[in-house]
Amino acid sequence: MEPILELKHIFYAYHTPDGETRALEDISFSVREGEFIAIVGPSGCGKSTLLHLIFGLLEPEQGQINIRGSSRKDSSVRIGYMLQKDELLNWRSVYHNILLGLEIQHRLNPRTRERAKELLKTYGLEQFASSRPSELSGGMRQRAALIRTLVLEPDILLLDEPFSALDYQTRLNTGNDIGQIIRKEKKTAILVTHDISEAVSLADRILVFSSRPAALSQTVTVSFASGETSPLRRRNDPEFKTWFNLIWKELNPDA
Repeated sequence: MEPILELKHIFYAYHTPDGETRALEDISFSVREGEFIAIVGPSGCGKSTLLHLIFGLLEPEQGQINIRGSSRKDSSVRIGYMLQKDELLNWRSVYHNILLGLEIQHRLNPRTRERAKELLKTYGLEQFASSRPSELSGGMRQRAALIRTLVLEPDILLLDEPFSALDYQTRLNTGNDIGQIIRKEKKTAILVTHDISEAVSLADRILVFSSRPAALSQTVTVSFASGETSPLRRRNDPEFKTWFNLIWKELNPDA
């Protein structure tokens, strides 16, 4: 089966008056439809830069990004981007925050409005549709941000450390909620995270990046004998520690 996303020999550097900072060095990998990929690596190694390239905010200096066999520029595949902060507007209700992307894309119609209401109901926010974001917990705000992304019907979801601003307990519960929502919706997802436990609990495959300029040093396919996909239940699985230690050693070869 043709991959939904393919990166071939991607290079990127930032240029300033003070010189060049190389961010990505010969990155190549592909992603299957419905696969959940996590990217881990040292802080500042270029993980978020890679998401910017996939989304189209930046252009690679060398290399090719293909989506369903066509150049990203020529592809009609929709890509959703979930940021570290939820960026909900407090002067709009939760429901009207979820409609914002549809308004911007001129896709607001009876069908998409109904889809927004369905997602609110399915994922436990229906009773808060008229609330302001400030009335929600951190985890509920991130769930609303994901619904705002899902209502745009993206084929690929990019997740740039979406749980990093949450306290530990909320982060665990929100990661579990959102991980299961993404699998239920059968979305292809790429998560950038510094948290090895988060990567192991959520991903089908983990891409381990080196320090800047980032190179792909290892690809680890995560599977549990139990077939478990629930992030919280994975954390309690006896195999979890094995996968954690494997990724830890890849990131800390001298430790």
